[in-house]
Amino acid sequence: MTRAMALDHAEENIRINCICPGIVETEMVAAFNLDDNARQQRMAAHPMGRFGQPEDIAGLAVFLASDEARWITGAAFPADGGYSAH
Repeated sequence: MTRAMALDHAEENIRINCICPGIVETEMVAAFNLDDNARQQRMAAHPMGRFGQPEDIAGLAVFLASDEARWITGAAFPADGGYSAH
């Protein structure tokens, strides 16, 4: 869908990209991390050894919205601490 929308709107100079976040430590996720052993196992599955923070995702969103990313469209960006890489 991201690529199709990017093609549909490219002539209008509208960029369409997709941020694919991994586990981000937020209030919504906190209930799933009550068991410390399970939390540690989930964290160990991430090559960077930690969960994301909201600012990790926000930084990517700000970059994609900036003029620095003016030539980027139709892309999906995993922001998951390397989880999808392995």
